[in-house]
Amino acid sequence: MSAPGINPTDLPARETARAILIDPADRLLLICYEASRDVDPARPGKRDFWYTPGGGREPGETPQQTCLRELAEETGLSGLTLGPVVARRACPQTLFARKCFVRETYFLVRAPHDRIDTSRLQETEGDPVLDVRWWEAGALDVPDIVIDPTGIRALFLDILAGRIPATPRDLAAAP
Repeated sequence: MSAPGINPTDLPARETARAILIDPADRLLLICYEASRDVDPARPGKRDFWYTPGGGREPGETPQQTCLRELAEETGLSGLTLGPVVARRACPQTLFARKCFVRETYFLVRAPHDRIDTSRLQETEGDPVLDVRWWEAGALDVPDIVIDPTGIRALFLDILAGRIPATPRDLAAAP
């Protein structure tokens, strides 16, 4: 989601790796953040949005290493096996305090259980974390929630139906 009037070429680039993290009950883990601006023009003052776990690449890391490190930091899960890259996105990211042009790689990851430890999450984030929750597919259709990127809903449903993208889906183009 980009803010009106922001030129993407004026933003610093940020390479990230994110996870479509699904538990054994086929629920998706999302983290709720407080945005630096309104997330929906139709609802002034709405600042909460849901985002997948993951984060920025550190020097010398591969996207795979970044994803595994971020999952350990944000969820306490370690020893995970990454699945395929199921999506990518390159676009301005202006919801966080540190605005940037993101290049995101999304890995499919199956969690061995639903127990997570978010005790390190607040210390690793620069933006307020409001909630962390496992979501059932049907619960994502609630009109009050904002998920960034919006294409996560459809991607999650396709994965649950066994339709794992053969080539990474472009989430910047998804509605």
